[in-house]
Amino acid sequence: MSTESVDARRGGASVATVARFEAERRLRVAAVVAALLSAYGAMFVWIGPSFVAGEEMQALLDALPPVLNELLGFESLASLEGLLAGEYYTFGWLVGLAGYVAYTAAGAVAGDVETGRMDTLLAAPVARGSVLLGNYLALLVPILGATLLTPAVLYGTSVLVGEPLSVERLVALHALIVPYLLCWGAAGLLLGVVVGRSRTAGRVALALVFGSWLAESVLGVSDYAWAGAVTPTHYLDPSAVLVGGEYDLMGAGVLLLAAAVLLGLSRRAFARRDV
Repeated sequence: MSTESVDARRGGASVATVARFEAERRLRVAAVVAALLSAYGAMFVWIGPSFVAGEEMQALLDALPPVLNELLGFESLASLEGLLAGEYYTFGWLVGLAGYVAYTAAGAVAGDVETGRMDTLLAAPVARGSVLLGNYLALLVPILGATLLTPAVLYGTSVLVGEPLSVERLVALHALIVPYLLCWGAAGLLLGVVVGRSRTAGRVALALVFGSWLAESVLGVSDYAWAGAVTPTHYLDPSAVLVGGEYDLMGAGVLLLAAAVLLGLSRRAFARRDV
């Protein structure tokens, strides 16, 4: 067996070891996050039918300026699917969960450097790239936990209230959310490596997630909608999936490519950094 093959196998084993250890550390918080998002979504489904059917709601939407309706996603509130896409998925997932993933990723490496744990870890025969990739893969625990549990809870609740959601569209939306969250995880990881201070990097990551959503929302109702292409939010539209049944696979591909590029930049920056 060649030296390159041996090194590759050792590197893969190191990545798996780091990923498993970091994933176990995140299990409890990931379970809480998944439970909270599921309960929050179930509340929307439970009150949704009576909320969207009210004449007062329609009158309010008609009274608001069209630009404001489009900016805040109010124009999609005429159905349960529209309510979930425009409010629950926008603030719970595109901003909320993405912010958590980016914040966690930003503090993963930077936090270990600050506490001195990184010195101990790198003293073992573990490559820096393996440490970084292992931390990144561990983000799949909260991502997949919420992605797998929430659709089942939402669908079950929708059946109970007599307004069953489309299983196909729910599954498709959550499949398309994964690349979006992976992109933000890679962005947070890069911030953690470059900034070096976990809290500062985490705050910047949160600001970027919120700023991305806000920028895409504002630009989307202006003559400069094309400029929103630089934001990850541009490539995921919950309303298009849940209400229109449109699946933007190309957008998901762009997000995965962006995640790969950001992860590569993180590895290069971490390799050059003095820990």
